[in-house]
Amino acid sequence: MEIVRSQRKTPAADVVPTLPTYRSAPPLEVRLEDFELFAIDRLRVLKGISDGLSRGKKPEEMEKLVRDLWKANMRHPQTSEVVNKDIISHFVLRLVYCRTEDLRKWFLSMETSLFRYRFRLESSEAQRALMAEFDLPCKAVSNTEFETVKEKLVQVARSISPQFSTGDAIFFKVPFEEVPELVSSRRVFIRKGHAYVAMNQVVSLLVTQFRSHLSKALALTNRKWTSNIREREKDRLTPVVEALCSSYLGPDYSQPKEFAEISIKDIDQVANSSFPLCMHHLFEKLREDHHLKHGGRLQLGLFLKGVGLKLDDALAFWKAEFSQKVGAERFDKEYAYTIRHSYGREGKRTDYTPYSCQKIISSTPGVGDHHGCPYRHFSEDNLRAALAKMGVSTRAVEDVMDKVRNRHYQLACTLTFEAVHVSSCDAGINHPNQYFIESQKILQSKNHSTE
Repeated sequence: MEIVRSQRKTPAADVVPTLPTYRSAPPLEVRLEDFELFAIDRLRVLKGISDGLSRGKKPEEMEKLVRDLWKANMRHPQTSEVVNKDIISHFVLRLVYCRTEDLRKWFLSMETSLFRYRFRLESSEAQRALMAEFDLPCKAVSNTEFETVKEKLVQVARSISPQFSTGDAIFFKVPFEEVPELVSSRRVFIRKGHAYVAMNQVVSLLVTQFRSHLSKALALTNRKWTSNIREREKDRLTPVVEALCSSYLGPDYSQPKEFAEISIKDIDQVANSSFPLCMHHLFEKLREDHHLKHGGRLQLGLFLKGVGLKLDDALAFWKAEFSQKVGAERFDKEYAYTIRHSYGREGKRTDYTPYSCQKIISSTPGVGDHHGCPYRHFSEDNLRAALAKMGVSTRAVEDVMDKVRNRHYQLACTLTFEAVHVSSCDAGINHPNQYFIESQKILQSKNHSTE
C-alpha cells in the first residue's frame, strides 16, 4: 500500500507485527498437553474480555484489560515460543467453538475484540505492516485530493477528538460498506460512495476483514470436524475439544483454603451473610422441607464441604434435617453413604470438587428440583423476590435483571454480590465458593475495622 503524502514514513521492510493474521494454520507439531493448556490460557483471555465488555468498560479500560490479560496468560516461558502459543491456541479454539451456532457467535465476537485491542497496542510501523498483509481495499488520499476535502475531514475528526491535528494525519479512501461501524456511528466522512478513514480508524476496516475471514473459517472448520475429524480422533482429541468450552478455569475448591472450617452452630449465620443465591436457596429449601433431591444434595453438599464443613458435622447436619422427614434409620441406610462418598471416604475415594458456576448454569433441574442457577432457572418474579429478600436495592435489582435478560448470569451474580456487600468485585464471580470467600474477607475486614 503506497502512502503518497511525502512527509509520512512507510513501514520498514523487516517490521514484523506480534499480532498474526490467522489466515492459515502453520505446520506446527503440538504435544497433546500443550494443545489443551494453550487453549485454556487463551480462553482465560477471551472470557476476561467478555466479562469486561459485559460490565461496560470504556475503550481505554478495555485496552489495559487486554494488555494485562495477555501478559498474565499468554506469555510463554520461552520467549521464542510466544507466537507459536498464540497461533496454536487460536486454531485449537476454532475447533472447540466451531461446533454450534452459539459457540461460533461467542468466539467470533471475542476473537474480534481481542484482535481490535491488540492492533491498537502495536507500533505504528507494525500496524502498517499488518495493513499490507491484509491487502485492504483502500488507497491513500493524495495531497491534491486531501486539500479538496480537508475542511470536511477536520470537521468530522474534531467532532470525535477535539485534539485532532492535520499535521500528522494520514487518510485512506475505502468503499463505505467496508466500515459499517464507522458509518453507523457517524464517525467518518463519506463522499461519492467512499469513506475517508484516518489512520487511527483503520482498525475498523481491519476488524471487518478479520471478522469476515474468521466467520467463513469457522463454518469450514465445523464441516471438517463433523465429517471426519471428530470420529477419527474420538479417543484422543475429541474428548478434550468437547470439554474445553465448558471448562472451569479458576481455582480448585475441593479443599478449603481460607476460613478453613465452619461448624453446625455457625452455619445459619454464614448462610445468611455469605452464601450466593444458588446455595442460599437450597439451604432455605432444606430447612423448610427437610429434604432435597439428589441434584440439590450434591450441589449444596459439595459447596459446604468446600467452605469447611467437616465430614462428621456434615453427617450430623444432613441427618438432623432428613430424619425429620424420612427418619434416622432410613437416613443412615439410604443417604449417609452418598455424603461419605462425596468426601472421598467411600467407593473410589475420589475427592469430589464443588460445582463451578459454569456447571451449575448448564444443569437442567426438573419439577421439584431446587438446584441450578437462580439467575437462569428462576422466573422473573421469583428472582426479583429472592433478590429483595437478600437486601438488594430496587435499582440494583433492575441492573441484575438487565444482565439476566442478556444471559450474563455470572455477571448478574457479581452485581448481586456488589449490592449486598457494598463493595466491588472486579474479578467477577465464577464459583459459589469464591463468592463465599470474598464475602467472608469483606465481612471480617469490616469487623476488624470496628474493633
